Amino acid sequence: MLHLALFSIFGAICVAGAVNLLVQRHPINSALSLIAVMTSLAVEYLLLGAEFVAAVQVIIYAGAIMVLFVFVIMLLNAGEEERTRGSRVAILFGIPGVLLGGVLVAWTLIQRSGTDEVALGALPGSPTIIGWLLFHDFLLPFEVTSLLILIAIMGAVVLAGKPEAETQQTGKGH
Repeated sequence: MLHLALFSIFGAICVAGAVNLLVQRHPINSALSLIAVMTSLAVEYLLLGAEFVAAVQVIIYAGAIMVLFVFVIMLLNAGEEERTRGSRVAILFGIPGVLLGGVLVAWTLIQRSGTDEVALGALPGSPTIIGWLLFHDFLLPFEVTSLLILIAIMGAVVLAGKPEAETQQTGKGH
């Protein structure tokens, strides 16, 4: 019963952090909300008995990836964003999409709620198996992901730089 209560509490923290991430006007506050989401997910993994995945969640996502996000935000010198009314297409497809997704999640939870409990450590998930899957079976997606992150960083650097015509007008160019 305690595990279910803790799981529900940290699930609510995770959802609240995700909503806060979306409504923040400043990118740094959004990144901090994402750190809260990643940390609460790590606690969820701990409660499910996946200690290694929880540690990886904290070290890789809440640590390294979020430092990278904050670095890119600082590099772009992004200030507070302007509020717009929004797109009609986003409202037209977004609201029904969220409602449909919520109904599907609720339906799935109701259908699967009668399953038996699994003892901690009963599922396969040792670091050896995870390492084998990551660096053998899923090596290509792992490497493609690292290349995409590198391309995104280079794109942020290019977008953060001043256009060459502007630098020549200010006298800071070649």
